[in-house]
Amino acid sequence: MTGAGRLPRVGLPLAGLVVGGLLVAAGLAAAQESYYHKPSDAVVRILEAPPLPTVWLSPARDVLLIAPKDGYPTLADLAEPKLKLAGLRVNPVTNGPQRAAYWTGLTVKRLADGTESRVALPDSARIGGPSWSADGKWAAFTNTAKESLELWVLDVARASARRIPGVRLNGLLGAGYAWMPDQKTLLVRLVPPNRGAPPPTPAVPPGPDVQEASGKHGIGSTYERRDVLENAHDEELFDYYMTSSIALVDVSTGAITRFAKPDLYAAVIPSPDGAHFIVERIHRPYSHLHPFYRFPREVEIWDRDGHLEKTLASLPLADQIPIQGEPTGPRSYGWRPTAPATLVYVEALDGGDPSTKVPNRDRILMWAAPFSDKAAEVLRLKERFSGIAWTDSSGLALIDEYDRERRWLKTYAFDVATPSVEPRVIWDLSENEKYKDPGNPLYRPLGNGYSVLDRDGEWIYLAGPGSSPAGDRPFLDRFNLRMLRAERLFRSDKAGYESFAGWLGYGAGRNRFLTRRESPQDPPNFYVRTIGKPEAGAAAPGPGEAQWATTALPVTRFTDPTPQLRAITKRIVTYKRADGTPLSFNLYLPPGYKSGTRLPTMLWAYPLEYSDAGTAGQVSGSERRFVTISGASPLFFLFDGYAVLDNVAMPVIGHPDSVYNTYLDQIVADAKAAIDKAVEMGVTDRNRVGVAGHSHGGFMTANLLAHSDLFRAGIARSGAYNHTIRPFGFQSERRTFFEAPESYIRLSPTLHANQINEPLLLIHGEEDANPGTVPLQSDLLYRAVVGTGGTARLVMLPLESHGYEAKESIEHTLWEMMNWFDRYVKEAPERAAAPAASQAPTAVP
Repeated sequence: MTGAGRLPRVGLPLAGLVVGGLLVAAGLAAAQESYYHKPSDAVVRILEAPPLPTVWLSPARDVLLIAPKDGYPTLADLAEPKLKLAGLRVNPVTNGPQRAAYWTGLTVKRLADGTESRVALPDSARIGGPSWSADGKWAAFTNTAKESLELWVLDVARASARRIPGVRLNGLLGAGYAWMPDQKTLLVRLVPPNRGAPPPTPAVPPGPDVQEASGKHGIGSTYERRDVLENAHDEELFDYYMTSSIALVDVSTGAITRFAKPDLYAAVIPSPDGAHFIVERIHRPYSHLHPFYRFPREVEIWDRDGHLEKTLASLPLADQIPIQGEPTGPRSYGWRPTAPATLVYVEALDGGDPSTKVPNRDRILMWAAPFSDKAAEVLRLKERFSGIAWTDSSGLALIDEYDRERRWLKTYAFDVATPSVEPRVIWDLSENEKYKDPGNPLYRPLGNGYSVLDRDGEWIYLAGPGSSPAGDRPFLDRFNLRMLRAERLFRSDKAGYESFAGWLGYGAGRNRFLTRRESPQDPPNFYVRTIGKPEAGAAAPGPGEAQWATTALPVTRFTDPTPQLRAITKRIVTYKRADGTPLSFNLYLPPGYKSGTRLPTMLWAYPLEYSDAGTAGQVSGSERRFVTISGASPLFFLFDGYAVLDNVAMPVIGHPDSVYNTYLDQIVADAKAAIDKAVEMGVTDRNRVGVAGHSHGGFMTANLLAHSDLFRAGIARSGAYNHTIRPFGFQSERRTFFEAPESYIRLSPTLHANQINEPLLLIHGEEDANPGTVPLQSDLLYRAVVGTGGTARLVMLPLESHGYEAKESIEHTLWEMMNWFDRYVKEAPERAAAPAASQAPTAVP
């Protein structure tokens, strides 16, 4: 709809002819501002504060590894050489990913006595996350050097690390290394020695880029043209950088044993006994429409000498997978952890198509060495397979299946040793169920490096967020698989937010565990808790409370890097939509806020789809978390005098096949309910509310401006605004444009740009690799709004992808956002006719 008493502007085609000169003038004005800006000093100080360190617990439960991180990368980091090859961003110098998380140091902290030893590393170290050996004696990690990806190993007892000479990892798919089951050897993917120079760019194209199809369905996601292979030269580059040779490295001696000739290895997975390997090799013909993980591949079983034993599957180009479907043939293949060499995999029984009506969608098969007979089917699932977790000493496993029609998860206990016995349902609940979420099973490592469920007889252990209408209170339970009954061992108190971080022993030693605790005033730190007997005179525990008292001892003492954030007030606020659907948002109020003061307000949200109103309205999050602000967060608006409604519930409720039919009505109702509640509380000035979001939240923002008059301005970041140019599904919409053209058109704000009567700031990374949100989406919406006489600004961030990384980009994004809302929200004049009268303010506790 358009504003009260206002006429919609002229449509796009005519306006494009009339105001072409205006587009040019606007472009010239913007060009004069093409340099980076910084937000206020208060915001910059927060951005420059060092992040809290990362902590890893050893499998031996005796040591912590503590690693500091730098702040944000710079534009110079993002400007390092890169190639875009079939969905990969390749650094051609290191033969690794163009950007990957890294840490700058390591400290070994011993839990027995609290002593710390800093590990000697190169001054310019950029190390990857460590991978422990199962006994905790070693930790392997990468170091990104100037011209290679190095392999390092840490002797934990000596707190001494060394580089393995002669190893140059190919790190394009994963870390480039993995522990063998003996836990003394690393299986590595190496850049082939003496491979020569990369293929030169041809001075003259050898020929046209030709693509052809014949009667096949299933294009799938829409990728930026530059992110898929474009021509024969790209295919040669893909071969060059993806090819690796496989070798075994002895971590004690550094000896390297070559295992297999160079090829395009997507995966090499050793069996638990180390005698066999699942080997996945990518091969031609490649696609110029799809990323590498849809390319044809051979899936084989090899012996320890690198010889082919059996072919599991020859998988063609996965270009006909139904929307939100699965490929046909073996998938989800891996080894059973407790058998020497038993392959486990899944096959679709419905052609991989979720719209096909069949009694069973998937089946699970097992195939034991020496792989002479055919694989044996062990179980058929009514719905789609979504995971398996094995126990330690029997054929008992927990198997998950997912019902897309209901958005429903079901977990079975099933013993593969007795396949004739029907599986037993353990949990049966909506995927969006928070309040009854039983938690996630805990695992423990076996000596071969594989993990199994942490089981103690009939009991397994579960840890979860403990969501409730009052907020999250994390818990630790033990669950009896025979009686299907849980006992609570630990629950975070109401003063802080404390979650389980790992046992400090197994078996008889499973009475001490590590937790991560924080509060609004205290930064996250780690503690040791001991389960004991009830204290003398202690009251009986209430429902859902821990059954045994515990004591806590501090392990780390990380300090607050941003004490200025402690003056922020946070509350979880609940309310209802007009149709009775329960909703919530996190209300943040700026430092020094005086109760009853109405503030300009930022509403930040990301819509989600649900099947029922009950789960749509369940609260997540906690008021007892330690507030941190990073990246281009909307919470920085608190330091510009705004109230922030964050994580605003924007449920869209309906059947997966039709939920987007009512998307617009529902998000408008969601937004109105949130504003009404904030106004009722006395914190929001209804006349000064702006809306913003990222990705699907950006799409929401543009649609709210086009179809309501609730907001004075909007900020849409990295969104998709014209679904007709991504015609093969979006979010949970599995209908194509050709099946539901009216829905695609109705939900495309670019096609309703003449109704966007409020100022709209569009921000997008110039190198967005996310399928669907190609940079062209923001460019077209900007042209449509301006071309129909609207107010808009387009900011394209050089070198950035879907999320923004560089410090300069984040600072500039915040500067743009705050200036836009200051101009069009904070300083907005009174509306000629307000949508509704404000209620009298009430004090905020």
